[in-house]
Amino acid sequence: MSEITRVPLQPVAKGSVGKIWLGVIAAVVLGSGVAYATRYQGIELETVKAGTGASPTKSDVALINYVGRLASGKEFDRGQQAVLPLETVIPGFSEGLSKMQKGGKYVLEIPAEKAYGADEKRNPQTGEVVIPANSDLVFEVELIDFKSAAELEQQRMMLEQMQKMQGGAGGAPGGAPGGMPMPMPGAPAVPQP
Repeated sequence: MSEITRVPLQPVAKGSVGKIWLGVIAAVVLGSGVAYATRYQGIELETVKAGTGASPTKSDVALINYVGRLASGKEFDRGQQAVLPLETVIPGFSEGLSKMQKGGKYVLEIPAEKAYGADEKRNPQTGEVVIPANSDLVFEVELIDFKSAAELEQQRMMLEQMQKMQGGAGGAPGGAPGGMPMPMPGAPAVPQP
């Protein structure tokens, strides 16, 4: 028969078990805090319908349909065939558009840091807060088309030349008759007064 060696267990000091549990809880809380702080803070782009071809750059002008919502689902903006220069929109929207392709439909989630941050946005007519401070935003976007600023300028100059060749009737500094800005190809025509 084999002999079993007995090792006496020392009693745990009074209050030590509580200190051990406090240490375990502190480690879990600290680990959770570090995990939360280091989570990805960028945009999220979900493809609903894939597009084709190249993607716009930050110097391009995009023609899009979109619906903007708060993370709660409340709609705050909507646009049909909206012409948007990528360099004039919030950073997260520009970053998202630069990952889209012509003809595609997407859901773009923008964290507050890449949207309006601590600024709240109000309706200019009513003063109502439309986008509260530190709000994450969700956009449904359809990228219809995009052009570079150089292409649009070239089209504007060609239109000016055609107007001069037709006798210069109605030319205005905006490039189109009556001073109206030129629409992007594919955009609906703006009725003339």
